[in-house]
Amino acid sequence: MFKLILSGVLTFFSTCVLAENGVSEKEIILGQSAAISGPASALGSGMNQGIRAYFEYINSVGGVNGRKLSLRLADDGYEASRAAENTKKLIENDKVFALIGYVGTPTTLAALPILTEAKVPLIGPFTGAQSLREPFNPYLFHVRASYFDETEKIVAHLLSIGQKKIAVFYQDDAYGKAGLAGVEQALKKRNMQILATGTVQRNSIDLSKALSILSAKPDAIVQISAYTSCAAFILEARKRGYTGQFVNVSFVGSKALADALGKNGPGVMISQVVPFPFSGAIPLVRDYQKHMALLGFKDYDFTSLEGYIAAKVMVEGLKRAGRNLSRENLISALETLKNLDLGGFEVSFSNKNHAASKFVDLSIIASNGKFQH
Repeated sequence: MFKLILSGVLTFFSTCVLAENGVSEKEIILGQSAAISGPASALGSGMNQGIRAYFEYINSVGGVNGRKLSLRLADDGYEASRAAENTKKLIENDKVFALIGYVGTPTTLAALPILTEAKVPLIGPFTGAQSLREPFNPYLFHVRASYFDETEKIVAHLLSIGQKKIAVFYQDDAYGKAGLAGVEQALKKRNMQILATGTVQRNSIDLSKALSILSAKPDAIVQISAYTSCAAFILEARKRGYTGQFVNVSFVGSKALADALGKNGPGVMISQVVPFPFSGAIPLVRDYQKHMALLGFKDYDFTSLEGYIAAKVMVEGLKRAGRNLSRENLISALETLKNLDLGGFEVSFSNKNHAASKFVDLSIIASNGKFQH
C-alpha cells in the first residue's frame, strides 16, 4: 500500500514538474498582442476575429486532443513599447503556452527578444519583414509571404503594363523600410531604381515629408504604411490632380483602406498574401465564411482570413504535438508540416525554414468599393 501511495505521489509531482505554462487538463492558453485601438485598429481586430472564429469552431467539436483553446488578447495600439510590455505580461502573468497573430513589424520586433528568451513560439505574425525572417529564429513561424515576395510581384506587374517611373511612400519605421528595401531589390534586379520617396511617421497622417513625391511625376506610387496614412496620401494626391497608379502591400488593411477612400478607392491596387476571401471558390474560404458568420462576423476580408489561417496552422501543430504537450514538441510538430493543404492554400515548414508560404495575388478596389482579383 505504501509503495502504491508513494508511486502516486511521485507521478503527481512528476506531472506538475513537466507541465508547461498555459496547459492544463482541459485548456490551452494562447496569447495575442495586437492593435485593437488607434489608427491600425482594423488590422488587430481583423486578425483577432479570424483567430477566434477558428478557435471557437475547434472548441465546439471538442477542442485539441481533449483541451479547449483560450485566447488572451492585449491591445498594443501598434506601438512597439506596448507590444513588448504585453508580451512580457502574457508570458509571465497570463502564463500563456504560445503566442499567435501579432500585428506589425515594429511590434513583433520589440516582442522578439522577450519571447525568444522565454522560448515561447509565435505563430502567424501579420508582417512580411525580412528582419523577422533573417536571421532564422526557431520560435517564430511565418504563415504569410514576405514583403520581398509582395514587392517583387508589384514591380513585375507595374513594369508589365508600362509603368516604369515608380515612387515609394513609406512609413518611417522597420515596416516601411522593409517594404522600401523590397521595391529597391525588385528594381535593382532589372537595373532600375526608385524615382522618388516620401515618408510618414507611424500612427500619423502628417504628409509634409511625403507630398514632394508628386513633383517627380511618377507613373505609380507604391505605398508601405497603415491604411489611415495611405488613404490620406491618396486623397490629397487626387485633390492635387495626380492620376497615376497607387499600389499597396497587404499590411495596409484592404477593407479599411477601401472604406476610408470611399469614391476615391476604385483603381487602387493591393497585393494579397491569402486567397480571395469573398467568393468561396475554395474549401478554406467557405469554411472561413461559415465560421466567421457563426460568431456574427459577416464582413469578410483579407485580414481576418489571415488570422483564420494562422489559427488553423496553430491547431494543426497542437494536434500533431499530442496530448503530452510542450513548447518543444509544438515546434517539432509544426516543422513536420510539408505541403499541408488547408483547403486550397498550402503551407510548409522545416527545421531550417519557418516561412510557410510565398503566395501573392493582386487585387483592385472596384467601383462599388468591393474587390476584384
